[in-house]
Amino acid sequence: MSREIVLDTETTGFDPRTGDRLVEVGCIEIQDLLPTGRTFHRFVNPERLIPAGAIAVHGITDEQVKDAPKFRDIVRDLMDFIGDAPVIAHNAAFDRSFIDHECGLCSHPLLDADRWIDTLKLAQSRFPGMPNSLDALCKRYKISLVDRTLHGALIDARLLAEVYLELRGGKERSLDLSSAKAVAAAVAADRAQGYAPRPRPLAARSTEDERALHIAFLKTTLKDHSLWAGYGVEVGSRD
Repeated sequence: MSREIVLDTETTGFDPRTGDRLVEVGCIEIQDLLPTGRTFHRFVNPERLIPAGAIAVHGITDEQVKDAPKFRDIVRDLMDFIGDAPVIAHNAAFDRSFIDHECGLCSHPLLDADRWIDTLKLAQSRFPGMPNSLDALCKRYKISLVDRTLHGALIDARLLAEVYLELRGGKERSLDLSSAKAVAAAVAADRAQGYAPRPRPLAARSTEDERALHIAFLKTTLKDHSLWAGYGVEVGSRD
């Protein structure tokens, strides 16, 4: 089975090379293009002050993260959660630069570059020339943004997981009723309700007397009997 991790980060700024640091990381686990419900989420002490511009984006303040663990304290748990799965991120170069920088600061091995999957590139390939931000894709795929007043790593990872499933056709795949598993599940559900396969042809529900009265009605009432003959009903001619 194919396991993937959708990842998002929040930071103090745009470039770790100028001293910006990670303040939050969130991950969603996907198995065979379906969310499993397993998540990873941590706030991180960036060991520096968070600029007002960054706070305006994600709402994470110095007070909120002053007692949070440092990245070196969570890196093992994060990497254990990711395991050997591919990592999906929107504009993956941004998230990767911060994860790599933080790993470098604490001498932890980096994730291989070829494990990163960029949903921005996937979206640009599918929708060339169109806005392909996470917000734009959510609106395009009618994914609700009602819970997202500010950016947040876990919230954005959840939204990105839904976008990624749409980009990969995951929802359609989950509704493929032609699969053996889906058919077996439907049969099992019917049996649990006490239903059985429908017989062909169905047993007659009318009595012989009722059928005789019906034939008599057709003989004396209808002028054209050819329609009924097509269904195997021998009406006979009128007297």
